[in-house]
Amino acid sequence: MPVPSEPVALFVPCFVDQLFPEVGMATGRLLEAIGCTMVVPPGQTCCGQPMFNAGVQEAACGLVRHFGETFRDARWIVTPSASCTGFLRNHAEHLVHEEPFASVRPRIIELCDFLVNVCQVDKLPGSFPHTVTLHNGCHGVRELGYGPGELRVERANPVEQALALVEGVMLKPMARTADCCGFGGTFAVAEPELSCEMGRARLREVAETGAEVLTSADMSCLMHLEGVAARDRLGVQVKHVAEILAVGVP
Repeated sequence: MPVPSEPVALFVPCFVDQLFPEVGMATGRLLEAIGCTMVVPPGQTCCGQPMFNAGVQEAACGLVRHFGETFRDARWIVTPSASCTGFLRNHAEHLVHEEPFASVRPRIIELCDFLVNVCQVDKLPGSFPHTVTLHNGCHGVRELGYGPGELRVERANPVEQALALVEGVMLKPMARTADCCGFGGTFAVAEPELSCEMGRARLREVAETGAEVLTSADMSCLMHLEGVAARDRLGVQVKHVAEILAVGVP
């Protein structure tokens, strides 16, 4: 298993840090369990995606530049967010062209992609004997190329591949693997009724699988779907993929 010899930097998305710290902790435990030397740069902040999506370019540029400075010495920057990865890899370069972000950008990688394609992990400890359905967030599908998407082109999905490394996980895919959950960051604030209806449509697909647990590489999607489910009293259990992958890690 080619675990990098250089320290791996953990980037914790701002909403994970503030609302779901257990996801960041699970990611850190997982990286250390596979043999990585992990560092968590204390100066890290939001990557700038919410500002970019809202059209506040100046604020987004400042945060992207700060990201580059904060992580400039890291060989790999691993994050439990396909959304943040997609923004930083595919959009932030149009805002900030200069160093150090220009050199940092190619080193940013989503957790499952890192485990499967960089470290080539072939098994993870522990067991999660549950049926699981996977919500492929829009950024994972459209920005990172996870799964077939709307074009139905066969592409590997590192999140599915990572889940297969945990004993007991039985993956039950939804019929429509690329549908949006309706969150969309500021979209959920600007168009709350439409956002909730999209969430309900996605939750109907979840129910059709009969799965016990809904997971995703994006806690933002899960936060939205869990909120809609709670309002409608659907009793859906959600877990970020990092929490499932780290189930056997103390």
